[in-house]
Amino acid sequence: MTKKKIGVLGSGQVAQVLASGFIKHGYDVMIGTRDAGKLSAWQSKNPSAKVGSFEDTASFGEIVVLAVKGTVAEKLVSALKSQLAGKTVIDTTNPIAEAPPVNGVLKFFTTYDESLMERLQKVAPEANFVKSFSCVGNSLMVDPNMKEGKPTMFICGNDKNARAEVTAILTEFNWDAADMGTAEAARAIEPLCMLWCIPGFVGNSWGHAFKMLKS
Repeated sequence: MTKKKIGVLGSGQVAQVLASGFIKHGYDVMIGTRDAGKLSAWQSKNPSAKVGSFEDTASFGEIVVLAVKGTVAEKLVSALKSQLAGKTVIDTTNPIAEAPPVNGVLKFFTTYDESLMERLQKVAPEANFVKSFSCVGNSLMVDPNMKEGKPTMFICGNDKNARAEVTAILTEFNWDAADMGTAEAARAIEPLCMLWCIPGFVGNSWGHAFKMLKS
């Protein structure tokens, strides 16, 4: 079965790691940026990948990965809503405020009664957003090798088929997916980023992931 083309929006570490991961797993990948120079070193290591504008990348991807800073996500999604319509959009973003952490705890620009993904869904209502890869560091996003077994990735989104599509990708990437249902669940998933970061900021320990255990 032919794998869908992947468009990755962003040029930071999360975007680069996930784009490399999709290439590793046999996908055709384009990564989108406003400054192609930021990706010259990455592209030299991934010659099969394409690099283009955000617009070209959103059009190219049959599945699109949103991997930009949370502070710019709404503006970018608004500009690309026609290219994203009808597509699964893997939302890796978190609403991290432009403020330093307090005793290791990040500040968010959302409240517990909303999430960034819900905002994005309102901006682009015809896209099928699925929150994923938001509660772990980029070094563990693809094929994590944890001594205590596969970690859990919590996902949510309004479209059941889109969630199933992301679950299949997570399984391929050596994760256990935990489907939390519709977009409102992002209000609980996004703050897991805060929890994940505390050991890193406080004790410089970044090699961990969450695991949901079932009785």
